[in-house]
Amino acid sequence: MSNQTVEQVLAAANDSVSLINDINTNGGDSEYIASGLSQEEINDAVQRNVDHLEIMLTYTEPDVAGSSEDKSSYTTAIATGKTYIAAN
Repeated sequence: MSNQTVEQVLAAANDSVSLINDINTNGGDSEYIASGLSQEEINDAVQRNVDHLEIMLTYTEPDVAGSSEDKSSYTTAIATGKTYIAAN
């Protein structure tokens, strides 16, 4: 991981943000998941991406955790994902 910059790590996290937000909006019709998945499978996909974001925000090499970069889109997506799972 140390070869990456904070910006590169956060850019990679954008895919998880997009997936969570799209599933929150479109549910099983999301472009980010295969059609025909059960709600449990959709929730699992959301949870994996929430977990991914939470882990990435704790990185210290590179120092994502201590970075002054705006992380609000990631923390918002984490909250959105948790709310989606709780509601579904």
